[in-house]
Amino acid sequence: MMTDHSPGTCVFCAPAPDRVLAANEFAFAVRDTNPVTTLHTLILPRRHVADYFDLVPAEDSAIRGLLAKIRSDIMASDAHVEGFNIGVNVGEAAGQTIFHCHVHLIPRRRDDVANPRGGVRAVIPGKANY
Repeated sequence: MMTDHSPGTCVFCAPAPDRVLAANEFAFAVRDTNPVTTLHTLILPRRHVADYFDLVPAEDSAIRGLLAKIRSDIMASDAHVEGFNIGVNVGEAAGQTIFHCHVHLIPRRRDDVANPRGGVRAVIPGKANY
């Protein structure tokens, strides 16, 4: 079921200022309110745009810059973080539920799952082990 997330009703369009971890002209970062792991963070364009592929180059670059900054901040604050997953759900069929583009930065720690092999491929059952 796709939900209307127009700019007037979008939960990502106007985050509470105290939730914003970092920001630049075109993007901002907030912690995920339903984190997969501790320090799971979302990087979002300021402009209400549903689809990652509709970002303009300046937004894409701004998001990449914040991914690097937040990654560095997480690494400095948690010595147990040994890796990251970066993910974007584009469209309802891919699991997108809030239709304001957002990039997940998910810190990973040794043994946070029994077998991390395949990483993001695990979103399709049975496809992680190849």
